[in-house]
Amino acid sequence: MATAPLTLRMNERDNVAIVANDGGLAAGTALACGLVLRDRVPQGHKVALADIAAGAPVLRYGIPIGHAERDIAAGSWVHERLLKMPQARALAGLPMPGDGHTTPPAALPPLAGYTFEGYRNADGSVGTRNILAITQTVQCVAGVTDFAVKRIKAELLPRYPNVDDVVALEHGYGCGVAIDAPDAVVPIRTLRHISLNPNFGGELMVVSLGCEKLQPERLLPPGSFAIADEREAVPLDVVCLQDEGHVGFMSMVDSIVRQAEVHLQRLDARRRVTVPASELVVGVQCGGSDAFSGVTANPAVGYCTDLLVRAGASVMFSEVTEVRDGIALLTSRAATPEVAQAMVREMAWYDAYLQRGSADRSANTTPGNKQGGLSNIVEKAMGSIVKSGTAPISQVLAPGEKLQGRGLTFAATPASDFICGTLQLAAGMNLHVFTTGRGTPYGLAAVPVIKVATRTALATRWHDLMDINAGRIADGAATIEEVGWELFRCMLDVASGRRKTWAEHWKLHNALVLFNPAPVT
Repeated sequence: MATAPLTLRMNERDNVAIVANDGGLAAGTALACGLVLRDRVPQGHKVALADIAAGAPVLRYGIPIGHAERDIAAGSWVHERLLKMPQARALAGLPMPGDGHTTPPAALPPLAGYTFEGYRNADGSVGTRNILAITQTVQCVAGVTDFAVKRIKAELLPRYPNVDDVVALEHGYGCGVAIDAPDAVVPIRTLRHISLNPNFGGELMVVSLGCEKLQPERLLPPGSFAIADEREAVPLDVVCLQDEGHVGFMSMVDSIVRQAEVHLQRLDARRRVTVPASELVVGVQCGGSDAFSGVTANPAVGYCTDLLVRAGASVMFSEVTEVRDGIALLTSRAATPEVAQAMVREMAWYDAYLQRGSADRSANTTPGNKQGGLSNIVEKAMGSIVKSGTAPISQVLAPGEKLQGRGLTFAATPASDFICGTLQLAAGMNLHVFTTGRGTPYGLAAVPVIKVATRTALATRWHDLMDINAGRIADGAATIEEVGWELFRCMLDVASGRRKTWAEHWKLHNALVLFNPAPVT
């Protein structure tokens, strides 16, 4: 049975709409409005709703996503080659709280009564999982640690049923780098704060080579962490592979396994307790985005973000280049002038970083983004920013910094899925939400990742990788609010351990990727 032509228009000002039908629409198709398509338009791609003159703005989300390179007739396929991308908005003259014209949004009404079962830590934070993490100071030790972790999982973990997993915090940093360069603070504090993630229960175990630049005392100096209760005086637990006491490979492995058991015993004694939903620390991110991301999944995540903020929880949105073109929308939502200025500071820092590499924000969009209907970074940014909901932005984090308060936070990160996830881990997230339209098996070993599909076709085809189907919004089978509430309740179940995400089920995880803007030597 043929499906009626369906197009989606985001704003009454828009002179384009996207085609929602699976497989797209053929030339000659008559839309409900009476317009007849002049070209075949693939799913997710734009069709001109009116004649657009050369040089005139092409409007989606009510804003210009580009200007027509030539005359575009109504009913034509509007693709990237027909658009000239606008210049980035200057970082001066932005709407700011206190400027006499800008009023930050009012605080959202509280949402009480929601709880989950989590692991309360000595520092007051709460974990959604109970994991032994083994920190590594340098990539050189990764092979030995991986060998040891396989033994720990096979021989020890079955004896400690209350421990969810053992994770090696592998990364590519630690030596061969300009470790005293000013920007070296970014990867160092990132790894430090990941080691202190709430899902690791305050158990710190480090594997070091011995000769690396990133010495354990530099990574985790005294005073940078607190070990719980009666163990406060215990020194940092470090296994150094170059220690003269190690004779042969298995001696190193045995040492790691032996020390791991000490931590496993303490973690196994922990139990879940009922805690308010305000203890959730959620990172939201999108990857493999398409034109439906800003129509279905991201708006649903934005609605859920508002629910979380109303419940007193912490939510982080990120991806500098994917919000840069909406900076005016963000500064106008800042809770204070200082928060707005911090956002401008992070945007300016990243503009300069890209300029040093002879690149700009347009380098962000991928071939898959474009195949999915996103013509450029402006269009992508407008669809990405809606993940942040409508709440006031209360805090800004530079890359690698740790979250200090609740509410909605902009955590400045690159848009790279792996780097963004790594930096949100460092900020302290205990649950991750990832939207995708093209599809990705992305996962993290340290926190559960709930994946939200933008299209029903993807959710059906990848039925055992996508946790929630937001494509029902485009199908007319659900509203943004309904999917937002579904995601909120899913989060509470996943955080409580009552439900595993598909990434957890298959044990899929991506490696940590530290953001290192400093030189490599």
